[in-house]
Amino acid sequence: MKHKVHLSTEQKQELLDIVKKGSSNARRIRRAHTLLMASEGKTDKIISETLHISIPTVERTRKHFCTSGLEKTLKERPRSGKPPKLTPKEQAYLIATTCSDAPSGRERWTLRLLAEKMVSLETVDSLGKSTVGRILKKTH
Repeated sequence: MKHKVHLSTEQKQELLDIVKKGSSNARRIRRAHTLLMASEGKTDKIISETLHISIPTVERTRKHFCTSGLEKTLKERPRSGKPPKLTPKEQAYLIATTCSDAPSGRERWTLRLLAEKMVSLETVDSLGKSTVGRILKKTH
């Protein structure tokens, strides 16, 4: 075990509060459990089996605590994820287009028509109707 977890009395109490209250998100509670068990001298294997997480997750939590401290270990780090297809300005244009008159020969805008309109304006290379639907759903 390369990274030993030593908790001060205050840190231990903070972690116990997180675990007992249960009002934090699941990852934060799991990290608190991991650190508490690690400070009690439990092995990574026992911690992983008890909390139903992988051994590398236990190792990462230990390492993060030893290098960055308690607050950064408990805090959720940003995730990369896929960037949005449309910028906020393009989303606003899409919404404005939805509110405008439908193309000639059509009674109303469809998701497919809106997607094709955005592609024809060359704002994006491709855009699916499901993406258009999600954007419009967010704006209600």
